[in-house]
Order: sequence, then structure tokens, then C-alpha cells
Amino acid sequence: MAEKAKTQRETNKLAAVNLKQLRPGLHGDGGGLWLQVTPNRKGRSWVFRYSLNGRAREMGLGSLTTIGLAEAREYAKQCRRLLQGSPTTPPVDPIESRRALHNEAKLAAIRAKTFKGCAEAYMAAHQGGWRNSKHAAQWSATLGTYVYPVMGDVPVDTIDTALVMKALEPIWQEKPETAKRVRGRIEAVLDWAKTAGYRNGDNPARWRGHLQNLLMKPSSAAKAARRSKGHGEHHAALPYREIGAFMADLRQQPGVAARALEFAILTAARTSEVIGARWDEIDMADRIWTVPADRMKAGKEHRVPLSKPALAVVKTMAQSHDDDFVFPGDNPGRPLSNMAMLMLQRRMGRADLTTHGFRSTFRDWAGDCSNFPREVIEMALAHTLGDKVEAAYRRGDGLQKRQQLAEEWATFCSEAKPNADDDAAKVIPLRRRRQRVALMRRPTPPAAPPQPVLRDTELLVGDMTVT
Repeated sequence: MAEKAKTQRETNKLAAVNLKQLRPGLHGDGGGLWLQVTPNRKGRSWVFRYSLNGRAREMGLGSLTTIGLAEAREYAKQCRRLLQGSPTTPPVDPIESRRALHNEAKLAAIRAKTFKGCAEAYMAAHQGGWRNSKHAAQWSATLGTYVYPVMGDVPVDTIDTALVMKALEPIWQEKPETAKRVRGRIEAVLDWAKTAGYRNGDNPARWRGHLQNLLMKPSSAAKAARRSKGHGEHHAALPYREIGAFMADLRQQPGVAARALEFAILTAARTSEVIGARWDEIDMADRIWTVPADRMKAGKEHRVPLSKPALAVVKTMAQSHDDDFVFPGDNPGRPLSNMAMLMLQRRMGRADLTTHGFRSTFRDWAGDCSNFPREVIEMALAHTLGDKVEAAYRRGDGLQKRQQLAEEWATFCSEAKPNADDDAAKVIPLRRRRQRVALMRRPTPPAAPPQPVLRDTELLVGDMTVT
């Protein structure tokens, strides 16, 4: 009993009631446990001091505010047991043991972090900088449809090339544009996971020097997809000689999609620009539609002059609909679907056409039938020009010329009549159209000198006529 009491006195020197009154310095409880008090008396923390292999070490056990005396004594007891070892295990440094436990916990957390968890964290961190809510919705939709079923619940540190290929191969040729975006999104999520410390090594979704060796080029996949569906390699463009008849038919069609397609043709705008048009972008007084940079392909604000027929479409929509969008969809507060105009063309019996192809129709007409400079036509299509050329036209009368161009195009759309015997009355792919335009622009060779009309009994020899 005396020996046990002596041991307790050697290891239990401090009293819990006096701990907060102790002066600055180190106060030993015995058995390597010390309470450290800072000079300002505000900081009080537990320290375990020991020696291993002739090296003195200190291990922090925590603050007095969170760890009481009894708990600190238990921690110190565990440390002494590690230092003592056992008949089957050698002595262990308590600091190294704690570090190993922390590493194991970190690895367990990494293993618990799935690809889906990383993807959600990535989207939460980046969606504030994305152009619009639709972009964020596309991220969630494509990953949820094509990636999560394959590796959504898989620990992100175990994802390899085989899993990435399992997600991409089924859609690479069937839906090449979607597959290209999905690959980029997988790559971005895995890059985020590596930076966040959840995985190591190369990114198995990277294209250059890796997946490009296993998959065909996205452009080749797109061509293969179009061929498999019986389409050419380019959007079908309506010959401009047929635009008058098409517009007459279109103007007989009811509904928002018909007015949106009419507006798209008159302005030569892209589908996404038209369906996303809002009323605060339209200046009816000056007849200008200003498309913000975040909805433009080139990322630059684009001003579109409105012809009188285009402005009439806008006024019609203002009278018949009350919504934030000029061309609203079926659901309140949502724009027209990006498939609505395509489905309208199918109902009109023109499944051979695409909405984007009307931009080519406009380009053909402007190049063949108008005298406007190429730069003005390209600016009307919101194509990127050289900085100096574009700046010159923006400083000058580029907008005024585009206004004149828009009016002439609108007039042609109302007056053009098709010629059934004309080869141009056939729908042609863009590549053939470009080749035809290039041939038309070649200089015409000089005409051969006229030959004399000979009677049946005359023969032309050199410059002489012999009877």
C-alpha cells in the first residue's frame, strides 16, 4: 500500500482546483506530464516531455480549456505505454504514432471522397464565374447522365483511364459534341481533386498525349456521327433564291417558335442569341438589339441593327407576351427551347434544314448579290475580325452600313422567288457552297474572237475563205 501511494504521489502532483491559479512556467504532474503557463497567464496547455534514444522531445496534448487534468493524465499514461513497448512490440515514439494516426485518418477521408463529391465541390466553387445558370445546369445534367452511373460513387483517388473510357466510349461517336464536353468536365474535376489533395498522379481524362491515342479526334467523330445519320458533314443551307417562298410560308405559321425563327433569319443571329434575348437588350427607338458579351460566342458585346420587319416581330411579341424573354418558353420565366425552331421546320416539311444554316443563306446572298464589304458582312454575322480592321469599322460607319445591309436582306426575304429550274434551288452543304462562291470570284477568261458564219460551200483556211 505504501509503494502504491508513493507512485500516485510521483504521478499525481497537481490538484485540479489550483490549475488556473498557477504562475507562468512549467508545472509537473509527474510521469512526464507538465502544465505550461504562458507569461501573460492566459495560455495554459498540457505537454508530455520524454526522452527516446538519447533525444529529448516534447509533445503537445492540448489546451486546459478543452482537456481536463484527468484526461491529460490518461493521455500521458498512453504515451508512457508506447515508450515502454511490450514483449512483442518495440518502443514507439508517441509523436510518430500520432502522426501515423493522422495520416491514416487523412487517407480514410480521401478514400471516402467520391468523384461525385468532388464534382459537386468543383461546381460550387466555380459556378459563380460561369456565364449563366444554363451552363451550370448542363454540367449537372451531363455528369449525372453519362459519368455518375459509371464512377459517381467511386473513390476519386482510384479513378483510372479504364473508368474514363467506360464513360466516354458509348457516346464518343454517337454524341460527339456532348462527349467532348463531358471529357473536359471529367478532366477539370480530377484536376480539382488533385489540387485539393484527394488524388495523385497524372489526369486519366487528359486529351493530349493520352486519350488522343485511344479515341478519334472530336472533329472526326462529329463527321462520323453526321454520316451515320445520313447527313452531310455540314449544316444544310437553304439557297437564297428560295428564301422568299420559305419566309412566306413561315409567316403563316403561328406560335413563338415561328416568330423566333423569322427574327433569327432577319438578323442572321445564332439560336442561343435569339432564344436568350431579353427586353432590356432591345432599343426600339434606335432599332438596336445589344447582345451582352456573356451570350456571344466570341465573348464580346454585339450590336444588331433591326430592320423594319425584324422590329415588327419584336413589337408583335411585346403585344402578345408578358415575360422577361422576348421569345418565352412554355414555363414562366424560361426562354424558348433551343429545339423549338428545329421542330417547327420539321412540321413545315423542311427537316432537311437547320436553323444555323440560315446564317449561311444570308452569307451567300450578301456575298453574291450585295456590294457591301466583306468586313461588314462578317460583322453582321458576329464573326471575329482582326483587331485593327474591327476597330476601324467600329469607329466609322460600320453600324450604319449593317443597318442598310439588314434592310436589303429583309427586302430580299420578302420578294425573292424560287426558280425550280435553277441548280441553286437545291439544298447544298456549306463546303459545296464555299467552293461555288470561290469559283464565281475567279476572273473570267477573255472571250475567243468571233468566228465568221460560213455557207455550206465555203471553207475557212487560215485568214482566207475559199469557195
